[in-house]
Amino acid sequence: MNTVHAQTRVVAECTVNYSIQISGDEKVDNETAALLKSSSKTVYIKGNDSRVDLLSTSFLQTLVYDKSTGKAVIMRELGANKFMTKLDNKAWVEQNSKFNGMTISYVNEIKQILGYECKKAILQLKDGSSFTVYYSTAIAPSVKEFEYQFKDIPGFVLEYEALEGKGVKIIYTATKINLNPVPASKFDIPTSGYRLLN
Repeated sequence: MNTVHAQTRVVAECTVNYSIQISGDEKVDNETAALLKSSSKTVYIKGNDSRVDLLSTSFLQTLVYDKSTGKAVIMRELGANKFMTKLDNKAWVEQNSKFNGMTISYVNEIKQILGYECKKAILQLKDGSSFTVYYSTAIAPSVKEFEYQFKDIPGFVLEYEALEGKGVKIIYTATKINLNPVPASKFDIPTSGYRLLN
């Protein structure tokens, strides 16, 4: 007799698309609102590598993170200008230091996202601010530290809030998960064309 145990499947190859919405539109100027509404986020995971593309009509930011070294590279394109920042593990942890000492409260609330049953958690930072995430325990990414605030969440975060200035909340919701292999070239770092920032 086979007994099926609920088990988390670690996903080592996937592409996840997220939509971006604003909560608290009244606090956002029309230009910012239009910019965010035409924006998207795509996460690529392959083994120890991850890549996040944030794309809007006037801006592209790419973060490539290597779990095996703890190093991150952030590339930004604003019109014709291209900038690159390289962070070693220490600098990456330091850049995300506002998430240190964060507490996670698990809430008895469930939401369906893309057919996955997602549980709710509230993350509270040391500064008193908090935000909500919904995560699936059925799947978990093989790399978590690229979104440092989610590294201790026991599953794949499929919806979350990000706090911006002026009390504006931006809500990211997964709209598609593709479990096909991701080309290794997605994680290549360009060797020219970018101005290196410290």
